Amino acid sequence: MAVEDYKVRIKDLPPDLMPRERMAVAGTSALNNSELLALVLGSGTRKENALQMSARILAGAGGWRGLAALSLDELEGMDGIGPAKACQIKALVEISRRIRAEAPEERTSIRCPQDVSDLVMEEMRYLDKEHFYLLALNTKNQVLAKVQVSVGSLNASPVHPREVFKEAIRRSSAAIILIHNHPSGDPTPSREDMEVTKRLAEAGKLLGIEVFDHIIIGDKRYISLKEKGVL
Repeated sequence: MAVEDYKVRIKDLPPDLMPRERMAVAGTSALNNSELLALVLGSGTRKENALQMSARILAGAGGWRGLAALSLDELEGMDGIGPAKACQIKALVEISRRIRAEAPEERTSIRCPQDVSDLVMEEMRYLDKEHFYLLALNTKNQVLAKVQVSVGSLNASPVHPREVFKEAIRRSSAAIILIHNHPSGDPTPSREDMEVTKRLAEAGKLLGIEVFDHIIIGDKRYISLKEKGVL
């Protein structure tokens, strides 16, 4: 076998040089352009591994912008790129275009308890069991997500700090707002409501996630435990 016919297979590289393993450890931002394209293409040719082929393709096209401008026929004309890999590249380009074209998501901002009521009242006022939700907020008090934590009975919704803050941490929340409904329609807080609120607020302090408020939803009425002085 001639020296020029020898290629190093990606699976023969040290683990810290394999694109997939590097991504798993260091994240996508740690990968260079050739490594990212190699992950898209998946395999190389008999003479080049996917990394070598990706570096050559990007150099020949003049980078990502040049690669994006190539037609399917032009891509298929490049050494090592058949119809399948050409379609993979064009799909990658189209996904990128659609992401750029999407309008930024309008996030609801929470400024006061009424904003929370406006967001959930019509959904929660008719529920015949207690449902416990949280609103995950970013540093600008914008809603990242509304998450159902538990569903209880007619007059109780058991909730554990572990479940509440697992969801908050998963969404990288800066703060949270607790919400639950009273199927009776009367949002007056019970002693248990106040105790749960205080317990969750203390847990939030330990985790660095502030509990801004706990809103109890009734029928067209709500009560803010922050306004009641519980928080």
